[in-house]
Order: sequence, then C-alpha cells, then structure tokens
Amino acid sequence: MSKAERPVTIWLLIVALLIAAMVVVGGYVRLTRSGLSIVEWNPIVGALPPIGETAWNAEFAKYQQTPEFREVNHAMTLDGYQRIFLIEWGHRLIARIAGLAVVLPLGWFLWRGLIPVRQAGLYVGIALLFGLQGFLGWFMVSSGLFDRPSVSHYRLTIHLLMATLLLAIATWAALNRDTRTSAAVRRPGGNSASRVALALLGAVTLQIAWGGLVAGLKAGHVSYTWPLMGGALLPGGLFAAAGESWWHTITASAPAVHWIHRWFAMVVVGLTVWLVVVCRGSAPAAARRVTHVVAGLVGIQILLGVSVLWFHVPLGLAWPHQAVGLGVFTAVLMANHRLLRDA
Repeated sequence: MSKAERPVTIWLLIVALLIAAMVVVGGYVRLTRSGLSIVEWNPIVGALPPIGETAWNAEFAKYQQTPEFREVNHAMTLDGYQRIFLIEWGHRLIARIAGLAVVLPLGWFLWRGLIPVRQAGLYVGIALLFGLQGFLGWFMVSSGLFDRPSVSHYRLTIHLLMATLLLAIATWAALNRDTRTSAAVRRPGGNSASRVALALLGAVTLQIAWGGLVAGLKAGHVSYTWPLMGGALLPGGLFAAAGESWWHTITASAPAVHWIHRWFAMVVVGLTVWLVVVCRGSAPAAARRVTHVVAGLVGIQILLGVSVLWFHVPLGLAWPHQAVGLGVFTAVLMANHRLLRDA
C-alpha cells in the first residue's frame, strides 16, 4: 500500500469503528430504555445537551407527553430523566461525529485526487447511506412517541441492518485496498470453503435480524430457561397464532421470535464448525486463522446467549451479547474476504 493510498484506507477503518461504536452504544440505549428520551430530531441544535434548569425542565415536559412516560416512567424524576437523556444524546453525538468523519475527509480526498472521480461512487454511496441511516434512526424513534410506549420492532431491525450493511461496506472497501499481496481474487462461492463462508455470513445476518426483532419485542423475557422453553424443546402451539399469517407469526409473535433466535444459533454453530473443517486442509494459513477467530467468537456468543436467559437478561450480559454478535459478523466478513484470495 502506497503512502498516497494509506490515508483513505485508515479513513475507511475509522468509519467502520465508528459504525461499530454506534451499534454497540445503540444496544446500551435500548437496554437502558433511553431511546425515546429525546422527542425531537434536531441534527444541528441538538448537538448540545440542555444547559440550565429551565432548558432541562422544558425537555422533560416534552418527554412527559409521550406514551413511554405516561405508561412506563410516570414516577420518573428530573434526575432520572437527565440520566436517560444523556445516554441517548451520547448515541446521537457518536452518529454526528461519524457523519462528519465520513463527509469531511471524503470531500478532502476527492479534492486532492486521492480518490479518483471514476472510483468515487462507492465512497459517495457510503456517505449517502449514512444520511439514510440518520433518517431511519428518527423513523424508528418516531414510532414510539405517539401511540405506543416503545418503538416498532420492525423499524428497529431495519435500523440495525442498515448499520450492519454500512459496517460491511466500509470494512470490505478497506480490506480491498490492502495491496500487500498480489494474489489473484477468486469468484465468491468459487470453491467449497468460500461457499460455506458465504452461507455462514448469510446465517449470521439473519441471526442479527432476529436479534433485532427479539430486542424490539423484548422477547428475551419470554423464557428464562435453556434448552427447554416452557418445559419443552418446541412448545405446543408456538407457530399456530389464530388468524395470523406465517410471516407475522415468525416476526411479531414474541415467543416464536424468541424460539427462532435461540435455535437458529445452532445453524450458525454448525456452519462455523463446517467452515473450520473445510478450511483445515485447503485454505491458506491467514484464512485458517480468521476462521479460528470466528469459531472462538461464536463459542463466546453462545455462552453469553444462554447466560442472558439463565440470569434473566441482565444488562451486564445482554450488552456484551449484542457487542460480540457484531464481532462475529465482522470476523465472518473478513473470513469471506480472505477466502477470495489464493494465497
């Protein structure tokens, strides 16, 4: 990698880290029920928190008009409100910093010619997706401000998946700029290891999506036992919601969503083991090392997931469970990239 190429690569890696930070902090926001504390979307003015008692009381008065305050937090004091406000404000601040970290360096790179105009589409696309992600964040929050004391679990999942997509694009683009190897690039799925890695990436993405549904529905509280749920591996009538479509049942019924998320994890485990076995004899050493990292993270994630249930979804376990899930996705993405190279 030349000195001229290095700044753009570093920029992409910083963007990926900021995206990961947004997702991890976003998980903390949800778990602390802080996301609906700021009832307006003020991208510029909202960059600063309220200053002075009068300003704080004004914000608290707005929150007191929301369903969440009336139905859930009606006993909350101003001090309690300030705590959840600052958590959500910090999340939005990271998003603002990430947006600036995308737009300002991108403009500089284009102006200086470090990113040729003919290659600018990908990077401009990242900036546009950041703008869309900001809108989706408000679109999610707005669903919990009027008729219900929580956000739409569908909108929450869309917001999460968009962040995951942004992380994947930024990370992949950074990895593609690594010119330290002259190895030829294989076609995705062109060999058995790559096919298994692609299948694992798809499975992890689906697991993250159902994790978003679990979070939005608070379905983690459906059952605190494992492996049995309601005294059975497959509770009776789990997928037999009267009058509902199969799609609504598997995405909006808290027990069904919970059951799918806990057992689809075994699909991820199976594909992970398969990938390690397939790579053992045919993949280059660098790819094998990445698959071992994947296996280790998946093992930790399973232990965290089971512990979250056994200990009734405590913050100290649920938050790391979400963070490690993002780490699993990133590691699997890197394994896919590495397996596209012959050496």
